[in-house]
Amino acid sequence: MKHLKRVLIFAMLAFGLSACLGVPDGVKPVQDFDIDSYLGKWYEIARLDHRFERGLSNVTAQYSLRDDGGVRVVNRGYNAADGQWEETEGKAYFVGDPKTGMLKVSFFGPFYGAYNVIALDQKDYQWSLVAGPDTDYLWILSRKPQLEEEIFDQLVAQAKSYGFDTESLIIVDQTQR
Repeated sequence: MKHLKRVLIFAMLAFGLSACLGVPDGVKPVQDFDIDSYLGKWYEIARLDHRFERGLSNVTAQYSLRDDGGVRVVNRGYNAADGQWEETEGKAYFVGDPKTGMLKVSFFGPFYGAYNVIALDQKDYQWSLVAGPDTDYLWILSRKPQLEEEIFDQLVAQAKSYGFDTESLIIVDQTQR
């Protein structure tokens, strides 16, 4: 746990010192976003590599409403090298209109990073494509531990068209432990 906190502090400092609340050039967050439909558990299907998630498998994010109107974020993943689960809790708030999938998220104090929902199954809220402030941060999320290949390929193609390095995507092992 000490290692996770150290890494998260580093990550949030890095986010905080950059223009962390933007959207990648040429990318727009989804409209008609419904936070109530987005709440609940999401499985991380793929991600671009980041120090704060390096080596983690079985990564999930659990979203629930906070009393202050924000969103409680609980990220959890298994660190095979340490043989233990790591978990961290943060908070997220909309940046502007709550019908736009653009939020800011913090896991450490006053430092916030961008959480931009840039593609979403807006009918059933079963998958999403999430970006940070630039093309260095990308996640593919699903309500199930596996995502249909056709949808995965569609999301990867969309991310590539936005300039993300999709060749470097890490497919997250979701073999339940």
